[in-house]
Amino acid sequence: QLVESGGGLVQFGGSLRLSCIASGFNLDPFNVAWFRQAPGKEREGVSCIGASDNTTYYIDSVNGRFTISRDNEKKTVYLEMSSLTPEDTAVYYCAARHAGTMTLMRWTKYEYDYWGQGTQVTVSS
Repeated sequence: QLVESGGGLVQFGGSLRLSCIASGFNLDPFNVAWFRQAPGKEREGVSCIGASDNTTYYIDSVNGRFTISRDNEKKTVYLEMSSLTPEDTAVYYCAARHAGTMTLMRWTKYEYDYWGQGTQVTVSS
């Protein structure tokens, strides 16, 4: 399973670091993505990091503000978020899919094998 943490309430322009820890399986061969879902909106992919060479992808709205990284020894993937705005308010989920079963550049198109329970991020204006 995956367990997210690090969410909370932050002011406009603030920063947060989300963590996603894998439990019960080796994270090394998995691509890991962060998704978010705001109230009344569909879930959207935010960022993804590859298993083999740590290639990263971001959606346009967070590019330059968010940074995804991973520490396989700690079985953890991070999402550093800065310059947060109220539009970033959502429940953030991490998800993992084995790298051998997907093309990383199409990361938003796949169903993922593991999901976390989500962590709430609220940005006040």
